[in-house]
Amino acid sequence: MKKAVLGVAAVFTAMLLAACGDKTVATLNGGKITQDQYYSSLKNSDSGKQVLSTMIINDALQDQYGKKVSDKSVNKQFNDLKKQYGDQFKTQLAQSGQTESGLKESIKTQKLLEVAVKDNTKISQKQLDTQFKAYQPKVTVRYILLKNDDSGKKNADTVIKDLEKSKDVKADFIKLAKKYSQDASTANKGGLYTPFDNTDTNTDAAFKAAAFKLNNGEFTKTAVHSDQFGYFVLYMDNKGEKPAKITPAIKKTLEDQIMSTNMNDQTKISEVIAKVLKKAKVSIKDKDMSNILDTYMNPSKAQAATGAEGATTATTGN
Repeated sequence: MKKAVLGVAAVFTAMLLAACGDKTVATLNGGKITQDQYYSSLKNSDSGKQVLSTMIINDALQDQYGKKVSDKSVNKQFNDLKKQYGDQFKTQLAQSGQTESGLKESIKTQKLLEVAVKDNTKISQKQLDTQFKAYQPKVTVRYILLKNDDSGKKNADTVIKDLEKSKDVKADFIKLAKKYSQDASTANKGGLYTPFDNTDTNTDAAFKAAAFKLNNGEFTKTAVHSDQFGYFVLYMDNKGEKPAKITPAIKKTLEDQIMSTNMNDQTKISEVIAKVLKKAKVSIKDKDMSNILDTYMNPSKAQAATGAEGATTATTGN
């Protein structure tokens, strides 16, 4: 997204320049290309339409929610990212075609959208109850990763048998992790894994499901298989206690989790943007670009147009 924002800004600048008149943009042996010609071509391209759509949305978000996003919050997230990447920060920026000011603008846009989604979302008690069923406070586990083959399964069974005979499971698990684990990044740490909760999307699904079933001091009695990674043996180091009912503090956490899910739901995002645009009373003056917001304001029309384009492509073979 960050790289796309910069690209959008660059194209939009070109469109503004091109709209200035009949001045020459380039000359060649066969003649010249005027700014009007350039603009006419650009505005009919997908990138030209996308850039205007993006700028309209950003301006509408800024107008309606700009006061709710402070420069302080933007700078904090920017500095957090800078700290996270350390010496590699500038390299990461360069590789993504980004600048520091561009990154800050991207962060601000994201925050504006988050505020808009929150403002246009009413969370019901039913949603809270459903989220609470899936809720699991952060857990800290240790794991031993074995190869994704018969030898890995055999070694996993051996590890489990050793743990079943152990009088100090945690100490022996740490030793076995250093001996058997195929993950060099955690083996020397006794298999210690970064704490995670039910919203974590980076942890293997089978790994998460098995971990949440364990209580403190317990280990998996059968090997946990992941098609992507191999066989795991898990040990619960510290399991956050889930309350029996929804408390005010837990309610806030559940609402944040639901909002996080909404921010990854493109349908929900489109619905919110449509409300923002409707309130902004947008009017497209250039008739050639009058349909650029149909994705949000008239989705059925946009979908029909996309389907027609696909049918034409399939028929012509272009």
